[in-house]
Amino acid sequence: MITLDSPLYLILLLVIPLIFLIRKIFKFSISGPIRFSSVSIVSKDMIKKGRLKKRFSSFIQYLVIFLIVVSLSRPQVVKDIQEKNIDIVDIILVIDISSSMLATDFKPNRLEVVKKTAKNFISKREGDRLGILVFAGESFIQCPLTIDKDVLLSLMDEVSVAQQSYDGTAIGMAIANATNRLRNSASKSKVMILLSDGSNNSGELDPSTAADLAKQFNIKIYTIGAGTNDDVSFIPGRGYIRNEIDEKSLIAIAKTTGGQYFRATNSDALEKIYSKIDELERTQVEIKIYTQYKELFGWFLIPALFLSLGGNILERFYFKKKL
Repeated sequence: MITLDSPLYLILLLVIPLIFLIRKIFKFSISGPIRFSSVSIVSKDMIKKGRLKKRFSSFIQYLVIFLIVVSLSRPQVVKDIQEKNIDIVDIILVIDISSSMLATDFKPNRLEVVKKTAKNFISKREGDRLGILVFAGESFIQCPLTIDKDVLLSLMDEVSVAQQSYDGTAIGMAIANATNRLRNSASKSKVMILLSDGSNNSGELDPSTAADLAKQFNIKIYTIGAGTNDDVSFIPGRGYIRNEIDEKSLIAIAKTTGGQYFRATNSDALEKIYSKIDELERTQVEIKIYTQYKELFGWFLIPALFLSLGGNILERFYFKKKL
């Protein structure tokens, strides 16, 4: 956008018609007058050339005045420049894959519903780094922190219940492993979303100690307890198992790290929980707008100087005007 920093100077353009009127009224001539006893002795061609020289010289003068006045008004190109500072969020999804995740209180089972919901969560995140850690009796990194959604979604599809030799629920060790992945992150926001349907019964580290460790690295943990309020749930091939969600520990973990605890008793509730966390942990975008000014007066002033100089040279040597 082109603007004028000092538009009041444009009033000086009134000088041009004023000079024109003064010349018209007083018959002012640029060239020195020469008297003849009769106009008839001067050829029409000479008169025509004289008028053309006079008009050309006047036009140059008016143009120089116009360009100088416009340059005084300081025309500028004004451009707004946006600078974005994006504070991304590093998030690790910590998912329980113990055998109890095959319970059919969520259809078709808890794990498949968790995978579907987590994939929806991943798809909504823009610019953030996400990772996947799965745990049962031991914890395993399924996908390191990455911004590649295709890789995340593909590796989420591959998540399955742990082998029987690794069965169990080592919540403390899962938190410690995820903390190790996040602790060196340069991101201002480091988040862990831990989902479990049981209580800590494996591993060398208890959940409260692991939560204290995560807090030291400014890692916020959102915990989700997945499972119905029924006393038992059915697992194909194993029969009924007792639901043993340790809500007390999950609440304590969230409270220690500044997160929140959620309870998902069905697939719809789980979807809403992930959506809620998505709203709570948004990437911060700070936009700063700078205005850049580019002065254009030189595009008018320099031609005015050259025209003025050129006009003087023409009048001196070509029009034979005496100074």
